[in-house]
Amino acid sequence: MTGTGFELMTTDGLARRGRVTTAHGSFETPAFMPVGTAATVKAMTPEWVAETGAECILGNTYHLMLRPGSERIARLGGLHEFMKWPGPILTDSGGFQVMSLAGLRKMGEDGVRFRSHIDGSYHDLTPESSMKIQDDLDADITMAFDECTPFPCDKETAAKSMRLSMRWAKRSKDAFRERDGYGLFGIVQGSVHEDLRDESIRALTDIGFDGYAIGGLAVGEGQEEMLRVLGFTAPKLPDDRPRYLMGVGKPDDLVAAVALGVDMFDCVLPTRSGRTDQAFTRRGTVNMRNARHKEDTRPLDPDCSCYTCKSHSRAYIHHLVMAKEILGMILLTRHNLHYYQELMTGMRAAIEAGTFAGFQSDFTARYTGGDIPLS
Repeated sequence: MTGTGFELMTTDGLARRGRVTTAHGSFETPAFMPVGTAATVKAMTPEWVAETGAECILGNTYHLMLRPGSERIARLGGLHEFMKWPGPILTDSGGFQVMSLAGLRKMGEDGVRFRSHIDGSYHDLTPESSMKIQDDLDADITMAFDECTPFPCDKETAAKSMRLSMRWAKRSKDAFRERDGYGLFGIVQGSVHEDLRDESIRALTDIGFDGYAIGGLAVGEGQEEMLRVLGFTAPKLPDDRPRYLMGVGKPDDLVAAVALGVDMFDCVLPTRSGRTDQAFTRRGTVNMRNARHKEDTRPLDPDCSCYTCKSHSRAYIHHLVMAKEILGMILLTRHNLHYYQELMTGMRAAIEAGTFAGFQSDFTARYTGGDIPLS
């Protein structure tokens, strides 16, 4: 098998149930990938990440090329060995970070020259060097180098940005070292414009990739607009390849996107929220700084099977949060990641059973219904 494999097992409406196979094992879809930007999922050990049910994690080209350096990671056995994560790893190409460094970079046809946010040193990132860095990292899934089109922007700017990304996608494909179990995903751009998204899809499918990501969303356009764009983009992607919505999102984003045919997700929200005192539950988000939790002996979520919910009360977590104890961040992060994985497990089961519409309706009613009141 050259590249990664994908088996589409069943569908329910537009929702899809599948499996991606890589050099370091397979993962079930719909899948949520915890973000391990700098070779660590923040506040978690690899064993804890696996215990949540996560099967694939994400690393970041931009951050790892700056520190500790991709060549050093290669000498130390690759990213799997370096961080002791045995399963599949997807690395993002650096395009999103390039967008966010608007004041520190100069972009041209060849690629991007930017100043490090760490020490101000200058670096060049091109489609070819991005492929080499991700190869050094031993990523199972490599992302094509692109420019993440900012929002808002006018249509002319969006078109110019998308077409540059398509030229970079071809150069990425040409530079990618093909081997069994290692795949390259292209990234659809085009901002909020259907004709530009269509043009991008045609360009990428003509090149041919192991999977197709939808980029340039969750960058400020809001959920309604994001879902509108997904609605005319995701169903046009090849049925026999995984579809990856980059950088998304909140639990209700995930459920709505799966309903539109998306297979893969990543987002910093569950870990970042865990470090900022917020828990995701089946009844929506809960702020653990709120004084109403200080004598609440219940778990964060009575239906959750994670370590945090089985072992500790809201009162204890509230105490940790108010005392600024590191354990509070750890417990909330473990819970949030576990909740996200249970949500994905539930969606996979519903698609298999042909009951996804009912699952989505029940999820929305509970998630928007508010936290369980104190008795």
